[in-house]
Amino acid sequence: MGVYPSSVASGAIGLVLARPTRLLAVEPFFMELIAGLEETFVERDLSILLHVVPDAEQELATYRRWAAGAVVDAVVVMNLVVDDPRPALLEGLGVPTVVVGALDAPGAGRAPVVRTDHEAPVREVVQRLAALGHRRVARVTGPAALLHTVHRTRTLHEAAEALGVTATVAEGDYTERSGADVTRRLLQGVHPPTAIVYDNDVMALGGLAAAAELGVDVPEDLSVVAWDDSTLCRLATPPLTVMAVDVHRYGCIVAAAVLELLDGRPATPRSSPPARWLERASTGPAPRA
Repeated sequence: MGVYPSSVASGAIGLVLARPTRLLAVEPFFMELIAGLEETFVERDLSILLHVVPDAEQELATYRRWAAGAVVDAVVVMNLVVDDPRPALLEGLGVPTVVVGALDAPGAGRAPVVRTDHEAPVREVVQRLAALGHRRVARVTGPAALLHTVHRTRTLHEAAEALGVTATVAEGDYTERSGADVTRRLLQGVHPPTAIVYDNDVMALGGLAAAAELGVDVPEDLSVVAWDDSTLCRLATPPLTVMAVDVHRYGCIVAAAVLELLDGRPATPRSSPPARWLERASTGPAPRA
């Protein structure tokens, strides 16, 4: 798939992921995104240089090393965090950069941004669950410092308040284990939720397993919604209702922004494909009190 070691000198677009390596093997999102990038880059004989690091400091060190050795032609920055230092660092290093994934991207500087609306889909989830009678809704998030986590959490509370829904937020780390652990805590609380929304498919699968262990039936006792669709969601028991995103198309859109940047053309406003509700068997009416 055009993923090469860091000795490549040019004709490469850099993508650094600060996350557990083991998660890439089970979370389809990034591999689908890379497939979309690769499909577009191959026409220009560009390859993707994927580097997985354990933390943010190692990510910054990678950019400095790449800039010093002219290793990549451009970099794609994902998973923005609050007060993110990466865009400013890359601008200072003179590395062409495309920033991905935020509705607003403070600190992006002059870098073009592929924006994602994290607010409208959250409102839709709350509205659909409220229409099913759910009045206690929980959300299991990714790391709290991520900008899209912040946006989704703020919108969740606003939408829930407007509809008379009690919203609870609990932090996970995108792994199946965290999804299971957080779900157990939520379901064993004094007022357990009747619906849980997970920020990725892997945590939702962990939540399904935890609910089964506790004898909580999905969807009779608990409705479950995952963010992003995957084969895992379709093969789950029961199959998971999702907020589906065309991740492959997302990758193609990001790649188009990169090519535009490399060609020196003015940045075209771009947005990722919107998340859409795709109902399956893991959601249903709220249980009667």
